[in-house]
Amino acid sequence: YVDKSLLIDEVNSVMLTENRFMCVTRARRFGKSVAVKMLNAYYDKSCDSRQLFSNLAISQCPSFEKHLNRYPVIYLDITDFLTKYGGGNEQIVDKMKHDLTEELLSQYADVTMTGNDDLMDLLVKIVERTGEKFVCLIDEWDALCREGREQGMDEYVELLRRLFKGSQTDYVFSVVYMTGILPIKRYNTQSALNNFEEYTMLSPAQLAPYFGFREEEVATLCAQKGMDVAEMKRWYDGYQLGAERSIYNPYAVDRKSVV
Repeated sequence: YVDKSLLIDEVNSVMLTENRFMCVTRARRFGKSVAVKMLNAYYDKSCDSRQLFSNLAISQCPSFEKHLNRYPVIYLDITDFLTKYGGGNEQIVDKMKHDLTEELLSQYADVTMTGNDDLMDLLVKIVERTGEKFVCLIDEWDALCREGREQGMDEYVELLRRLFKGSQTDYVFSVVYMTGILPIKRYNTQSALNNFEEYTMLSPAQLAPYFGFREEEVATLCAQKGMDVAEMKRWYDGYQLGAERSIYNPYAVDRKSVV
């Protein structure tokens, strides 16, 4: 295990600011999904995860107590929708909106939809009723895009635009954090989602240490397992991302450790 919990402090630092829209893109097997699940466990007000984080680095940060289990969280794994409904289903975006709406209505029974209300209208009503802004976490945001269906892509981008670039977006969301393989610009959606700060393989900025294993972390793991760190580096030399000298793919390191 490698402690990447300080990523939480980075996300906390943009909470309720103009920089609250984050999109992290990496190749597969760099821990994107694990990071999203960690954020979900930390922010979600429906659970008490203090013990889970009490021995991790984030627990020493001033922001830890301020945001721990304080928010209603919308957590979406877009690949789940593809598995459930099939990537070729032309109504998949409508089904996503339907499922989200039904779940929200089940959790907020005192909030109702009327007339032409859509998903965003429902979220606004919930925030008005509760006074609590949402944290939104989306894993594999580009999964639908990678299916190559133009119609579905357009509808999906319109949904994201309605949620994250409208006049009431700041009112509804405390922070929005998305992951994917390819950047938003890859799909010509920058005009629709240009409020997102993108943290890519080539431009990871301050998030570089939190995806993949750093050289120091790999050395510690090798010491624990009685492995030759030089042999590990020879076998898998890693990537150089931002200011990080070497970043190793965690999956590859784990495979080598059991060979």
